[in-house]
Amino acid sequence: METNYFIVNIPQERVGVLIGQKGMVKKTIEDRLGVRLEIDSQSGSVKIELDKPIGEEVDPIALFKAKDVVEAIGRGFSPERAFRLFSEDGILTIIHIDDYVKRTRNNLVRVRARLIGQEGKTRRIIEETTNTYISIYGDTVAIIGEDEEDVKAAEEAIVSIINGAPHNSVYRFLNNYARSRKLRMVKK
Repeated sequence: METNYFIVNIPQERVGVLIGQKGMVKKTIEDRLGVRLEIDSQSGSVKIELDKPIGEEVDPIALFKAKDVVEAIGRGFSPERAFRLFSEDGILTIIHIDDYVKRTRNNLVRVRARLIGQEGKTRRIIEETTNTYISIYGDTVAIIGEDEEDVKAAEEAIVSIINGAPHNSVYRFLNNYARSRKLRMVKK
């Protein structure tokens, strides 16, 4: 029998969210995807494996979906938003801020503040324009969406802000994207 599994590390403070009240979040992931989660609450390590061996009416893609859902919850998303990844079209992208700016406390605070914006304005504009969800947690920015173009547009806007682009130019880019998105939807 071949063993196929992933081990994902999530922050300890997110373990409770992954388990959920009375274990409901964990159970939902296991039941919907046909996987088994072994969670070490001390280290934040989560072993994700298929419930049955490959070949026994099991979808091997479920393993990847479960990994994405666990990572999304670990990156600050609520379980309800992370469950969007159950769909066939669900996409999770994680951007590491320190891939773009030198890792210092001041840089991290500044970049997170720029990404969130005053009263959450910047994040809200990106989410609404690209039809995605965004979570800024620690030194990462995670994006959940169901359309590859939307996720790429959100990623481009986020990276521009991380790199110091003025908010107005990012908003202009997003407005242009929204127009082209509408045209794309009309043509479908």
